Amino acid sequence: MANMGNGSLATTLILFMLSAAFLHKGAAQEDIAVQGQNLVTYNVSVVEGEVATISCRVKDNDDSVIQLLNPNRQTIYFRDVRPLKDSRFQLVNFSDNELRVSLSNVSLSDEGRYVCQLYTDPPQEAYADITVLVPPGNPVIESREDVVSEGNETEITCTTAGSKPASSIRWMKGEEELQGELTVEETYDRMFTVTSRLTLTVSKEDDGVPVVCIVDHPAVKDFQAQKYLEVQYKPEVKITVGFPVGLTREGENLELTCKATGKPEPQQINWFKVDDDVPSHAVITGADLLIENLNKSYNGTYRCVASNSVGESYDDYILYVHDSRAGEGVPGQMDHAVIGGVVAVVVFAMLCLLIILGRYFARHKGTYFTHEAKGADDAADADTAIINAEGGHNNSDEKKEYYI
Repeated sequence: MANMGNGSLATTLILFMLSAAFLHKGAAQEDIAVQGQNLVTYNVSVVEGEVATISCRVKDNDDSVIQLLNPNRQTIYFRDVRPLKDSRFQLVNFSDNELRVSLSNVSLSDEGRYVCQLYTDPPQEAYADITVLVPPGNPVIESREDVVSEGNETEITCTTAGSKPASSIRWMKGEEELQGELTVEETYDRMFTVTSRLTLTVSKEDDGVPVVCIVDHPAVKDFQAQKYLEVQYKPEVKITVGFPVGLTREGENLELTCKATGKPEPQQINWFKVDDDVPSHAVITGADLLIENLNKSYNGTYRCVASNSVGESYDDYILYVHDSRAGEGVPGQMDHAVIGGVVAVVVFAMLCLLIILGRYFARHKGTYFTHEAKGADDAADADTAIINAEGGHNNSDEKKEYYI
């Protein structure tokens, strides 16, 4: 190189720099190899404050000298010698085929394009871009109001500042992912502040559910903040029967309890009878209703109404008073029905039997004559016929007539 003219050397360097720049285009990710004619290096992404390692490798060594230059083209290492007075640069490995250098406590000022240079004729260069990642600050989550009533809309914001590159923000409500509106602001020192606004309408099921702001950035994982929703809702009302169990009969007592829950707790619980007045002797104690000595005039719909600052709700109980002995005669009635059925079957069987016997005897009846008619066919006149008939008494035992 000492024998080369300055103009020729400058022209050659410019050509190779342009060639190397063309080869480098589009290789801005970590672990992407960037090659010169006989040099290989890699782009590096490193989190601020950590260690970056730059490697210059020679594919075919011809005893040429390797050196590493910073973005200002100052020599960091020439072979295994460090001319640059920056102790953060340390030699990791030096051989005929590689020059590897580490840079500790990386800062934003260290970001840029580093040059691996091989002294050949003509000289060769390859470039390694160092990208410094600055993790975002702790996310801050805030809501427009601390307590929201069911059915109303609320807004929650999540902000993270001082990152490079800009962060992205996702939202989760329980197991459901939600979409917020993202705003990115670049600060004077090339940092980014990111804010996401989430708008949602809440229901009573959202009370106590966490809303989580998740920050995604190459320098951090699982960076998040959360806020639990506090939702107020009107009461939920349910009437339960304490007594009786089963049918309500005349003369018995009725005990009802109104169970009401809400947020805030119901401030008032009232009993009403729909379209009528509650019986005058009914006893109402808070959530309990007692009616003694029931009769059918008390039939109707009894309503419990509970209210709080959000609203009111109610539940109904329909009272139907049965006769005092209602339900008691059911087994006896069942026995009578069984007996009646058996009797009907027996009568039907007897009728069938009589019909069969009648038809049988009708088929085997034959011809029968009176005493006067016996022998009439052989007699000349009526007197003779009678005489002939009387003479036949000897056979009367053999011809008997039976009637049923």
